[in-house]
Amino acid sequence: MTKYELKNIDPEGIEDLLIKIEKSFDIRFIADELFYITNSEQLYNHIINKIQLDSVDDCTSQQAFYKLRNAISSTFQIDSKIISTNFSLINLLPQHSRKSRIKKLETHLGFELNLLQPSLFVLIMFLILFFISFVVQFFNSQLGLFILAFSIIGILFAARISNEIELITIKQIVEKMTIENYVKSRRNHKTFNKKEVEKILTRFIEELEECYT
Repeated sequence: MTKYELKNIDPEGIEDLLIKIEKSFDIRFIADELFYITNSEQLYNHIINKIQLDSVDDCTSQQAFYKLRNAISSTFQIDSKIISTNFSLINLLPQHSRKSRIKKLETHLGFELNLLQPSLFVLIMFLILFFISFVVQFFNSQLGLFILAFSIIGILFAARISNEIELITIKQIVEKMTIENYVKSRRNHKTFNKKEVEKILTRFIEELEECYT
């Protein structure tokens, strides 16, 4: 795989990377386990050795699609034959019942999809208040602290009542499943595809690299 040096990435970024890897590949790292890792190639080799599953050459995206299609068909009584990768989410997940329907899907699948997010407008509004609070504190500390507290509570509340979804099609959910819940998206949880693991790890690291360039 393409070698990326990890030494210039912020420690918190590395921590986020490891959390994603643990979740997707259903593994756990212990303290100091990765002390010798300095680049992505070493990390990949370590992960491949750590995943105690049979290596096979098959397609996880295809398996994830069938798993999601079956979940949708069983949960919402929809003929599986009409569910394609381009199947629209608009009618499947209407806003008034979106949370409950997603929860049913997650229960059937056995893992969270994390599809919902706060309204972008509301989130931006509270973020603006958050930064304004620091300016206000120079003139009125009590008012500044009040605005700060209000903005933080607002952000947390917005996250809790999240009901927006950016994804448009089934294909996009399948891609998200395959990346974030790789092992659980497979038909056989005791197997994995080394080439796919390499692609997912590369994507994780490239996303980190973009943040630091």
